[in-house]
Amino acid sequence: MTCMKYNMDKITINGLVVPTLIGVYDFERTQKTPLIFDIDMWADISAAMHSDNVEDTVDYAKVAEFVQHVADTTEYLLLEALAGEVMRQLFTQFPIARICLAITKPNILPQADRVMVTFTRERGEI
Repeated sequence: MTCMKYNMDKITINGLVVPTLIGVYDFERTQKTPLIFDIDMWADISAAMHSDNVEDTVDYAKVAEFVQHVADTTEYLLLEALAGEVMRQLFTQFPIARICLAITKPNILPQADRVMVTFTRERGEI
């Protein structure tokens, strides 16, 4: 019996700033808040090492544009709900096996620099 070899490679987008209408409190619902997205995506992108073709990888420019679109066209109260929607949509649109998504909301608490939620999910878990 032979085992199939499966490659897991990682693409990371750090510090993607996305203005979003989000928040529980009334003052948060009056204007968009810049959120910061950090996204780690695991996928088999080894074919791109040989082909040098963007079609053989997860196009990070398209991922960034897609995340901005999802965040711009939705309105959530909670970072957790937005994160769930972003991950569901990314799994639908891209050949990603696993995602670690962190969303930072800066300057929301007077006693803290930022608040961050972090999720790690595999395809089929969300």
